[in-house]
Amino acid sequence: MDGGVRSLLMTADAVGGVWTYAVDLSRALAARGMAVTLAVIGRTSQAQRRAARGIPLVEQDFKLEWMDDPWDDVRASGEWLLEVCARVRPDAVHLNGYAHAALPWPVPALVAGHSCVLSWYEAVRGERAPPRFDRYREEVSRGLLAARSVVAPTYAMLRELERFYGPLRGARAIWNARDPRLFEPGFKEPIVLAAGRLWDEAKNLRAVDEAAPACPWPVYVAGDARHPDGGEACAANVRLLGPLLQDELAVWMAHASVYALPALYEPFGLSVLEAALSGCALVLGDITSLRELWAGTALFVDPRDPDALGAALRRLARDDSERKRLAELARARARGMDLDLVAAQYLSAYRSLGAPGQRHRPAGVVA
Repeated sequence: MDGGVRSLLMTADAVGGVWTYAVDLSRALAARGMAVTLAVIGRTSQAQRRAARGIPLVEQDFKLEWMDDPWDDVRASGEWLLEVCARVRPDAVHLNGYAHAALPWPVPALVAGHSCVLSWYEAVRGERAPPRFDRYREEVSRGLLAARSVVAPTYAMLRELERFYGPLRGARAIWNARDPRLFEPGFKEPIVLAAGRLWDEAKNLRAVDEAAPACPWPVYVAGDARHPDGGEACAANVRLLGPLLQDELAVWMAHASVYALPALYEPFGLSVLEAALSGCALVLGDITSLRELWAGTALFVDPRDPDALGAALRRLARDDSERKRLAELARARARGMDLDLVAAQYLSAYRSLGAPGQRHRPAGVVA
């Protein structure tokens, strides 16, 4: 491997899409000769450990920086990460979070920005995040300033980071990918599928529940309805499948004809990619990031208008040719999001970090 970057310490958490991204990227990098150690903040499940089989993995249970009052844990997890780094002695560090980039790393650090509380709050709540998030803003700003390079999964997310935190060094957008062998079309049935935590305001699955009566097909929602802080989200018009393992969700996607995600905030959306690979026609929230990824291959609706969502679902249920046309276009787009290409782009980003101690000038956005 050229460029002097042969080993990598990558952080991850055990919550949501970052875990899937980190495992997929670790495997793709390993296939190109990179030795990757995955340091997980949080507790992985048995299924997650199976998914990461063969990847050197260490984990400790700490709060993440976007959780309530996490800063003692963020400090402690930072100390732990530095200890792991001293043992592993990587050539570079890939952080899937922000605050830890400000640590005194002995090697260059890249930050991948998958989402952000401030941009989430504005998109979902329609207003600026209140003062209680000032500490978060400060810690994220400090981390981004210290990072040698910043990567986001879309240009839309990259622009949001720049808008809230200022110019980024070595900034670039690298779309995510998934292994297409895990998501293949099956015999399509007259059903609509959505997936995500039902209580997650950003996923906006409440709109799917409100729109379901307008659709002549049954609408299913996969995902946890129970909030981690207590309480349970309710649904009146959709059929809840509960949390599904990846293999189980892949079966549902293989047979669903339409996948709906009227998201208010979604920096990338791995579930949309998985549904597209599975041959689903897509109905998506009309937001900048999803437009960037799926323009010309999906129906877009105002995520705050359940009537518009219901009309789009009804249209695709009744129009076989349009539904199949969109499904084919989305699948072709999804198959172009190649894991090997993603790994090559990240290897280029790691090489651009330079040697420890080398001074860097800010760089513009590159593809």
